Amino acid sequence: MNDFLDTSIEFLKGVGPQRAQLLQTELGIFTFRDLLEHYPFRYLDRSTYHSVADAPYVDNYVQLRGKITGIREIGSGRHKKLFARFTDGSGSIDLVWFQGIQWIKPNLRTDVEYQIFGKPKVFVNQWNIPHPEMAIFADVQNKTGLQAFYPSTEKLTAKGLHSKGIEKLIATLIPQISQKIPETLPDWMVQENHLMSKEKALIAVHQPKSEQQIQQARFRLKFEELFFLQLEMLLRKEVTATKMKGFVFEEVGNQFNAFYSNHLPFELTNAQKKVIKEIRKDFLSGKHMNRLLQGDVGSGKTLVALLTALIGIGNGFQAALMAPTEILASQHFESISSFLANMDVKIALLIGSTKKAARIELHEKLLNGELNLLIGTHALLEDVVQFKNLGIVIIDEQHRFGVAQRAKMWKKNTTPPHVLIMTATPIPRTLAMTFYGDLDVSVIDELPPGRKPISTIHRYESHRLRLFGFMREQIALGRQVYVVYPLIKESETLDFNNLMDGFEAISRSFPMPSYQVSIVHGKMKPEDKDFEMQRFVKGETHIMVATTVIEVGVNVPNASVMVIESAERFGLSQLHQLRGRVGRGAEKSYCILMTGDKLSKEAQKRMETMVQTNDGFEISEVDLQLRGPGDLMGTQQSGVLDLKISNLSKDGQIVTLAREMAKKMLSEDPKFEMPKNQLLKNQIQKILRSKPNWGRIA
Repeated sequence: MNDFLDTSIEFLKGVGPQRAQLLQTELGIFTFRDLLEHYPFRYLDRSTYHSVADAPYVDNYVQLRGKITGIREIGSGRHKKLFARFTDGSGSIDLVWFQGIQWIKPNLRTDVEYQIFGKPKVFVNQWNIPHPEMAIFADVQNKTGLQAFYPSTEKLTAKGLHSKGIEKLIATLIPQISQKIPETLPDWMVQENHLMSKEKALIAVHQPKSEQQIQQARFRLKFEELFFLQLEMLLRKEVTATKMKGFVFEEVGNQFNAFYSNHLPFELTNAQKKVIKEIRKDFLSGKHMNRLLQGDVGSGKTLVALLTALIGIGNGFQAALMAPTEILASQHFESISSFLANMDVKIALLIGSTKKAARIELHEKLLNGELNLLIGTHALLEDVVQFKNLGIVIIDEQHRFGVAQRAKMWKKNTTPPHVLIMTATPIPRTLAMTFYGDLDVSVIDELPPGRKPISTIHRYESHRLRLFGFMREQIALGRQVYVVYPLIKESETLDFNNLMDGFEAISRSFPMPSYQVSIVHGKMKPEDKDFEMQRFVKGETHIMVATTVIEVGVNVPNASVMVIESAERFGLSQLHQLRGRVGRGAEKSYCILMTGDKLSKEAQKRMETMVQTNDGFEISEVDLQLRGPGDLMGTQQSGVLDLKISNLSKDGQIVTLAREMAKKMLSEDPKFEMPKNQLLKNQIQKILRSKPNWGRIA
């Protein structure tokens, strides 16, 4: 039964060796199963016809019925175009071809009625339909209905495997699958959730007879995909909790007590205390801690991380803190060094630019136990970095690292060290359940006392003079101002010019000696960058013009204004992170989003969201809807899921249902011993065998 689905795609009629190679490299389609799981991304109703007069006003594909009244060619050589005038009595529109003219023109006729299908576009100020699908109406009038559209690529399209070509391959395969699609969910689960059978769902998703059938088929396939993902996550979590032994930290230790009693810079919030209690409970359990710590910008995660590290150090172990960038690692090193200035805790920084002589000394002290806490970047993952007794690993901004990198830190000791993962990017609930479903979750949902909400204002370029006036008012009150420009790799030169133009404009409007302006960007030497940052920290400059290097940069309580230039070019989470650079002092703070006058709907939605709320979790939900999970979590993380039909930004309810069903099943039958769950056992074992590092069933 399974052998049929595992048949190489090469052996499907219409494919052959060359097309098979392309399908494999372009879409990852190797077998009949892969083709069946290449799902449509939309459907169009081919049972209705539009009039030519209405075609320009339809914001989608149109289907027309009429005749060609004239054919002409324009241009020559590679620039030749073929035009066919098409009419249905209500009006006329050109059909146009830019390629394949020598084959298309001889087949066009003016004496027959055609069915035309395509998307109207404007070309040289005239509406037309480029490269339409065409058929003689008499041949297709009984073949109308819902048509599936499939993802394809330029290379596949060149070989005839555009959406229509893939649709033809699937139409060839569908009649062969009867009685050959094994059910993957047990009867009780299918009945309880009113699901289609797997075979019916696969047929209906490709060849639906109604909109309702599409919904039922997609629900079944999404539920299955998300159910097995949640089941896998829960099993991984169970393996970690029951099978993976963890170091027991019996005491909070002298270092923790000394710091908490004598050097704590400010009173902990109740949320911070709650999180430390949860971590402490993990340390006493004898099980391996695998915990995610979520907290908004400025909520005090670094202090919790330090207190966690001190518990490990107080119990005779070493600690490591890993950050994704040198700037963030250096920031952690500086802030933690200042916290520990009066304590006997040995701390070091290891980043890519650490000199060879310093590395040799560091490696030696790490191995003999002289170093208590190592802070660094990916450099910590190198095999040469060996600890004497690593007990706790703290990973900041986990979504910037891959899962394999987290696992690599486990191997730095014979018993895996405890792991605390931190993120300042609040994660929507559906993503937390899928990307981090194997972790326990702690949340710091409270900002330190005295913080005032930041007022966020959206302004257009035409308000520039008013903005400068406001900046002068704030500086006169003794405040400082950030002005941030985008710096995006794809257009680094253009962005850099914008930054320098902006710096010059601000320098003219805020002239010396009355005003001092700093500038910081990635092309500066590290020592020059540090010099300018320190001038701003000390209050020697009034305005800091910068790229997003300051997103995770300096902490300046006196800076009360954040101006974000070209704000429409930033994602929501980055705008929220930048806004978090102000509001750190006792004074009222402002974030001003400067944009061009013309904004896309998505950019307008981002600006409105920022103005309406300071809640990072609310912002993350909107960001998920706008950008999708891949962009939000980063490519290394999004690849972990490899979802074929589900969309985490839209399928939150199905994610929740799938997790509830997985929990229910495991609570009733944790070892898959009941006969009714044997199908699930076989299926999940197959999944786990393909991912050997992700746990196993007892």
